[in-house]
Amino acid sequence: MPESREHPGPVPRHPRRSFTHEVGSRERRKIHKRRWANQSPLFWVGMFGLVGWSVAIPTVIGVLLGLWMDRRWPASYSWTLMLLFIGLLIGCGTAWFWVRRESGLTGQDNGDPPTNEREKGHADER
Repeated sequence: MPESREHPGPVPRHPRRSFTHEVGSRERRKIHKRRWANQSPLFWVGMFGLVGWSVAIPTVIGVLLGLWMDRRWPASYSWTLMLLFIGLLIGCGTAWFWVRRESGLTGQDNGDPPTNEREKGHADER
C-alpha cells in the first residue's frame, strides 16, 4: 500500500500576498506602538477630559438655548428636549472626530499621504 502523505492544509493561492500582508500588518503595529509608547498617563487624562468637554459643552448650550426658547416662544413641543438631543449629537460627533484623530485611525498609518501639517510631521519621522 502506498504511503499517504497528509497535506498540511490548503495552499494559499497567493502566498506572496499573504506574506506581504503579514509584514505590512506587523509594520503598522510597530509604528503604532512607537507612536504611543512615549505617552504619559496625563496625556490619557487629558484625552478623557477632551472627550467629556466635547460632549458636555454643546449639550449644555443646547439646554440653555432650549430653555430660553421655551420661555420666549411657548409651543406644544419642548425646545429644550430637542436642542438637548441636537447638542448631544453634535458633542458626540465632535468627540468621535477628536478620538479618531488622536488615536491615528484616520488612515495615515497605512501609507496614505498626510492631510494636515501635524500629520506631515509624523510622516517625516517614519
